[in-house]
Amino acid sequence: MIRVAILGASGFVGAELLRLLAMHPGLEPVAVFGDSQAGQRLAEVHPHLALAYPELVVERYSAEALRGAELIFAALPHGHSQALAPEILATGAKFVDLGADFRLDSAEDYERWYKEPHQAPELLGDFVYGIPELNRQAIAASQAVAAAGCYPTSAILALKPLIGLIDPETIVVDAASGVSGAGKGLKDETHFNSVDENFSAYGLLGHRHTAEMEMALGGTLLFTPHLAPMNRGILATCYGMAKGPCDPLAALREAYAAEPFVHVSERAPSTKWTLGSNAVHLTARHDPRTGRVLAIAALDNLVKGAAGQMIQCANLMLGLDETAGLPRVGVWP
Repeated sequence: MIRVAILGASGFVGAELLRLLAMHPGLEPVAVFGDSQAGQRLAEVHPHLALAYPELVVERYSAEALRGAELIFAALPHGHSQALAPEILATGAKFVDLGADFRLDSAEDYERWYKEPHQAPELLGDFVYGIPELNRQAIAASQAVAAAGCYPTSAILALKPLIGLIDPETIVVDAASGVSGAGKGLKDETHFNSVDENFSAYGLLGHRHTAEMEMALGGTLLFTPHLAPMNRGILATCYGMAKGPCDPLAALREAYAAEPFVHVSERAPSTKWTLGSNAVHLTARHDPRTGRVLAIAALDNLVKGAAGQMIQCANLMLGLDETAGLPRVGVWP
């Protein structure tokens, strides 16, 4: 078994990593870190994991405690991994980071979108952008991966095979996420009374995930995220002007025919179909009346949009079966 350490284990993504790793045949969590709940048994922090990890205790992070880990996952707020990355990489372990710290190509882009200087710009080139369906070979050959964000994963997978069919300067992405995408911390806007029976847009014109989408798609796009009154899921509805008559559904089917976690169908996808799975459900249409292409993606923001994608990348990095420990079917009803 490959020994795994998890930073940010007390959060939603940390819990989802541990849930999935409990079913993984080759990865074993041996150290879990979460400063706000350090000293507590994991079963107290995440009761749903009690039977899988009855003895594991959440620790306060230290570089010394990483010794012996062969794989390190970080599910920390943006900005935190920059300070820790040098000592993590120095261990020689494989490192998969979910934060936004190392996703972008340049320190200038990071500062533009995150409004603060990058603390470790010399390490940006050491990280591979973590969407296996785009960068499988590079991920497999890397020590460090910056797993893509949940919104970008949905939009990029929906649109990347269609770039030759549409003008990349005309892309619009409207996407809705479940409340778990906002993290475990208490906020007024994610309070039950704020979210229940409500649907709202946020991050108008400048949401940070726009940068990842533009980087991966090579175009300019308008992205508007929305908060939906559900625990999990992302539904991304994407548009672009077609260069001419085309069959975008056929393009998606051809691009993803051999992908284990991507399902392409004529049916418009639903977030509930992907609940608890590492799957992405896609569809697309060309509208001759308006000259636009429509592409829609659904995924679970905590699995393919976070923990599942991290494990999928780690499987590649370690030479394991890419699908190991990762469910391809959702939970219904």
